Amino acid sequence: MNREQMLEKIKQAMPEKRFQHTLGVEKTALLYAEIYEESTEKASIAALLHDYAKYYPDDQAEKLIREENMDPRLLKYSRALWHAPIGAYLARKEFGVTDSDILEAIRVHTTGSTKMNKLDKIIFLADYTEPGRDFPGVEEARTLSKKSLDAGMLFALRRTIVYLSDKEQPIFPDTFDSYNTFAFLKQEGDVERFE
Repeated sequence: MNREQMLEKIKQAMPEKRFQHTLGVEKTALLYAEIYEESTEKASIAALLHDYAKYYPDDQAEKLIREENMDPRLLKYSRALWHAPIGAYLARKEFGVTDSDILEAIRVHTTGSTKMNKLDKIIFLADYTEPGRDFPGVEEARTLSKKSLDAGMLFALRRTIVYLSDKEQPIFPDTFDSYNTFAFLKQEGDVERFE
């Protein structure tokens, strides 16, 4: 499938505003990929497909989570998290993506994980900081993300946890674990590193 075919299929799966967000995530992911010497091809594909399943029907998503032995904890938490693992599944099934780095970056772009590689961090942060995002702290997140992926992740995860806890929303355990991973790196004096 070429880029134009991929874009058309993605565009049909979401409202125009979400499609524009997707293009913004790709633009930002490409910038971060260049800064951190990651594959721009992988960054582009993961960014374009990261929200492909955002509007996938809940009943079908729940069925897939069960049938494909995805993390069963997802079923207890916000459906807003489901599109990440479902998106990774659909990237493989509908777009023929077999690269495990791309699939993992899609899968963890909402929660983070304790073993995030460069591409995982790039997609997570590109989603958080793309040009269409406008919230208190986004400029600081952009600045940090251009200096250090780890510092950007620590900032984004902390802000996400604060935001959800202020709304008294349950927080997926992987998000806490991911936050702790980056907090320990900072505590050890490692958070400014470039990976």
